[in-house]
Amino acid sequence: MKKAFLIGVTASFFFAFTFVLNRSMNLAGSSPLWSAALRYLLLTPILLVVLLPGGRYRTVLRQIASAPGPWLLWSTVGFGLFYLPLTLASSFGASWFVAACWELTIPAGILLTPLFGRPIPLRTLLCSLVVVAGVFVLQLQSGGAGDSLFVCIALLLVAAFSYPLGNRKMMARCGGSLSALERVFGMSLCSLPFWLVVAAAGALTSGAPTPAQLFQSLLVAVFSGIIATALFFKATDLVRENPAPLAAVEATQAGEVLFTLLGGVLLLGDDVPSLSGWIGIALVAGGIVLSSLCAAGEKG
Repeated sequence: MKKAFLIGVTASFFFAFTFVLNRSMNLAGSSPLWSAALRYLLLTPILLVVLLPGGRYRTVLRQIASAPGPWLLWSTVGFGLFYLPLTLASSFGASWFVAACWELTIPAGILLTPLFGRPIPLRTLLCSLVVVAGVFVLQLQSGGAGDSLFVCIALLLVAAFSYPLGNRKMMARCGGSLSALERVFGMSLCSLPFWLVVAAAGALTSGAPTPAQLFQSLLVAVFSGIIATALFFKATDLVRENPAPLAAVEATQAGEVLFTLLGGVLLLGDDVPSLSGWIGIALVAGGIVLSSLCAAGEKG
């Protein structure tokens, strides 16, 4: 249990690079369209190299060939309509603010449960409303409801629903026949048409990406797309048969907010949260932990 928990915390550390580096690129004046597209344009060939031994990539290609329509659709939803809005949101606030509001994906995922033939777990949903309350309090940190705040929250809501929807649809289709990295490779590959359009829009509006943006996007692809993903799935796999420890490991994603806060303040000069900001962060982190514990209780 201790090992799985520590691995989960380490994963949340690497996930935090997404928010810090996206904000860094935004502050440098880089196109958010390129920042979003480059993650997957760089991630896909890296994953291909990882899957070359043993020809594991061929298994993925056969799966895609058997149902190209669903793969293209749900990969675009799960990766494209998740990461583009998330990256665009970095233009509207500090990295820790975006990271905290992104946790709306927890109640969003719960609300999507009926689409997969199961009733909404009401107790877990009620627990997840603490996250919603935290996001509401965070709005006070940003000076109340303004146009930019509304756009930021709207973008994050699109991302929060798209990520679990696309990923769950693909998990249901794969049925355990692919490993986590194999499925991520397949979805990255099938989302490339979307990212090529986004990259073309970035080129038309901002020209070519700078070397610094290429490097930081590569870091996002490696740290978040490969290392964090592999660590998080390793942690959950270690305790998958025990609901309570599994809930504790899943709750480690609250660390994303704290690590992003530290990185944003120390590296980017983000404003330190006000009292309402700290209360909002505490509610978001507490809501994540509470939701995980409630989910474990309902599974148990």
